[in-house]
Amino acid sequence: MQNKPKLFRISTVPMSLNLLLRGQLRFLNEHFEVTAISGAGDDLETVADREGVKVHEIEMHRPISLRQDLKSLWKLYWYFKKEKPDIIHSITPKAGLLSMLAGKLAGVPIRMHTFTGLIFPHKSGYMKSTLIIMDKILCGCATHLYPEGKGVKADLINYKITNKPLKVIANGNVNGVDVDYYCPKVISQETKDLLREELHIYKDDFVFIFVGRLVIDKGLRELVKAFEKENKNNKKIKLILVGSKEKVNHLHKRNIFRNIHNHANIISVGFQEDVRPYFAISNVLVLPSYREGFPNVVLQAGAMGLPCIVSDISGCNEIITHHMNGILVPRKNTLKLQEAMQMMLERPQLVESLQKNARKIVVELFNKEIVWAELKKEYEKILKENKN
Repeated sequence: MQNKPKLFRISTVPMSLNLLLRGQLRFLNEHFEVTAISGAGDDLETVADREGVKVHEIEMHRPISLRQDLKSLWKLYWYFKKEKPDIIHSITPKAGLLSMLAGKLAGVPIRMHTFTGLIFPHKSGYMKSTLIIMDKILCGCATHLYPEGKGVKADLINYKITNKPLKVIANGNVNGVDVDYYCPKVISQETKDLLREELHIYKDDFVFIFVGRLVIDKGLRELVKAFEKENKNNKKIKLILVGSKEKVNHLHKRNIFRNIHNHANIISVGFQEDVRPYFAISNVLVLPSYREGFPNVVLQAGAMGLPCIVSDISGCNEIITHHMNGILVPRKNTLKLQEAMQMMLERPQLVESLQKNARKIVVELFNKEIVWAELKKEYEKILKENKN
C-alpha cells in the first residue's frame, strides 16, 4: 500500500487549529498523513482527540521577539528536516513567517500559506513597515499563497507584497460552515422559550444580536449609540451581546460598558461556547466592524437563517449582498447603522425576504464540504505538478 503524503498544518497558537479548522483536519487525514503543529495547550489536545491527527508542540510567540522567534525557527527547521513533509500549510501570521522560512531552509517542496486577514493595513509608522517586510519574507519563502477572500487578495496586490499568484479557495473562508450544525431546526422551541424567559425577551420583541469580542474595532461604540437612539423610538427592541469584554483602561471605553450595563434592553451574556440558541431567538445579526478577514459569525448567522447588517468592508461584503441577504452600511457611521436597524424594524416584508435568502446563500456557496473538497483538490494538483 502506497504511503499517504505527509501534510503539516501549522498555526501560532492551538486555538486557531481548534476553532478555524474544526472537522477539516479529520477529513484531510483520510487522504493525507496530517500533523497539526502549534504551541502547547488544551486546544492542541482537543485537536488530537477530535480530529484523530498527530500533533506536535513548537512554541511560537505572537509578538515580535527576535530571541524567541529564532528559537522557534530552529525547532521548526529541525523537525521538518527529520520528518520530511511533502506539504506544510500555515494559517496565522507568525506561524506563516517562521514555517515558510524554516520550510525553505529545510527543503520542504510545497510550502503553502493562507492569509486569514492582514494586520499591516490598519497600522502606521514603524510597525506597519515591519509587518510589511515580514509578510514579504513570508511570501518570498512560500511556494503557494492563498488569501482567504477577495479583499485580502486586493490588499496583498495593492501593497505589492508579492508578485506570486494568489488563489482564493472555493468562494472564500478558511473552513466553510457546518450547515447541519448551524441550522435553525436543531434548536427546539422549548430551548428558545426557556432562553427568552431567562433573558426577559418577549414574543413581540424584535431582537438584534452581536457576536464577537466586545471591542471598539468591532464597531461596538457605533452599535451601542445606534441602538440607544432607536430604542428611544421603539421600546420593543432588544440587543443581545455575545462575547468576552476587553480589558478597559480608557475612560471612553469605560463609558461604553457602563452604558451597556445600565441599559435595560441591552443584554450582555459574555462568551458562549454554543451561540446557536442566541441566534435562534434573534431576528438580525449586526456586525459594524472596522475590519475583518472573512467573518465566520456572519456565515454562521446566515446558516441559522438570520439576515445581517454589516459594514461594507472586505470579507463582510463578500458574504452579504445589499438587500439580498442583508444590508451593507459604511463603517464608523452611527447614523447609517441606525437607519439600517430602523429599516429592519419598519419593513417586515424586507426582513422576510432577506431571511429566505440568508441560509440558501450560505448553503450554496460556503458549505464546509465545498471548501474541504476544493482544498483537497488543490493539494492533489500541486503534488502532481511537483512530482512531474
